[in-house]
Amino acid sequence: MININDFREDPEKYTKATVDKQLESALVEKLLKIDNERRVLISEVEKLRAEKNKISDEIGKGGKPSEDQLKKATEVKNKLQELEPKRTELEEIFAKAARTIPNPAAADVKLGKDESENEIIRTWGEPKQFDFKPKNHWELGEELGVIDTQRGAKVSGARFFYLKGDGFLLEYALISLALETLSKEDFIPVLPPVLIKRESMEAMGYMEHGGDEDMFTLDEDGLVLVGTSEQSLGPMHMDEVFKKDDLPRRYMGYSSCFRREAGSYGKDTRGAFRVHQFNKVEMFSFVRPEDGDKEHEYLLSLEEKFLQMLEIPYQVSKMCTGDLGLPAARKYDLNGWFPGQGKYRELTSTSTTTDFQSRRLNIKYQDKGKTEFVHMLNGTAFAQRPILAILENYQQKDGTVVVPAILKKWLGKDIITPR
Repeated sequence: MININDFREDPEKYTKATVDKQLESALVEKLLKIDNERRVLISEVEKLRAEKNKISDEIGKGGKPSEDQLKKATEVKNKLQELEPKRTELEEIFAKAARTIPNPAAADVKLGKDESENEIIRTWGEPKQFDFKPKNHWELGEELGVIDTQRGAKVSGARFFYLKGDGFLLEYALISLALETLSKEDFIPVLPPVLIKRESMEAMGYMEHGGDEDMFTLDEDGLVLVGTSEQSLGPMHMDEVFKKDDLPRRYMGYSSCFRREAGSYGKDTRGAFRVHQFNKVEMFSFVRPEDGDKEHEYLLSLEEKFLQMLEIPYQVSKMCTGDLGLPAARKYDLNGWFPGQGKYRELTSTSTTTDFQSRRLNIKYQDKGKTEFVHMLNGTAFAQRPILAILENYQQKDGTVVVPAILKKWLGKDIITPR
């Protein structure tokens, strides 16, 4: 949630931030109107309560109340009974309207309409040159017996798959690599819930402006399946106060993730690139505000380190304002090279939400008797897409796939062969 005091002092800032994220400026105008009405009503209710207390004090001191005092007390009571439900209703309307205003993009983020205007800030590695036509991951996955989309569709429907044999071992190796690396960086490993309360998901800021359309919800239970571990890691410390020395607090969460892939009809229908269920290792940080930008670059450096360990060529793409979601102030994508498709595709990403999520979750830290909202950041260590990039980048002419050197100790083999 935005800082409402800052919003009142500089509504133009939030109008620009809203328009920059391709949302309607009317959202800001609506919130300003509701906030003004709410403040007038709050002032009126507080005056009536003060008057009620004054009358009660006068009656208490004077013994038997006069007819005028009783009349006045009744009028104030009736007026409060009329206004207090209106105030409660208006508070709910205000809270809902405030949640539609996005977190302003950081000052260093480029103004742009959509992903076509994102900027590539650096490239690492040279795409391998093959002396044969490289295959797509779905061909390799099927031929090697590691990805089975046909049986996944038979059992669960489109965009589901079985990860089998050496595919399963590749995922295990990536998880192990992440755990080995991040444990040395003081990340606490966590297996979080994959079902969270709707209120928790709303507090993370992912359900507004159609975000809920991409989620699997259990309406009868008021629960939502997470689309990423960060959605259950963030609320872990809801309504808590860190000590200054407890920060940074870093978690490495591993879980299954679930997405409807709303709006992706016809995209990536083959293979396992865009699916309804996948597993993911997520990094999550709670830090002091002054350390937020530094932490973001740190998470990005870890994501780059992982892809460099795998020796997968990649580009770092910095999102423009129009490609940022509601909570993010800045976001980087790491796009790995897929030779079978002849292009770079997203493998991991990292975002800072500054204090936007912590305000909604009421997560603070204490320093010298004062409390402030923490900054919250997230970044992907590994999901299952790097497995697809490994298949395409390490494929051989004979249809086998070389195991990346960094992963051999977990797979116990050098070559993946058909099974």
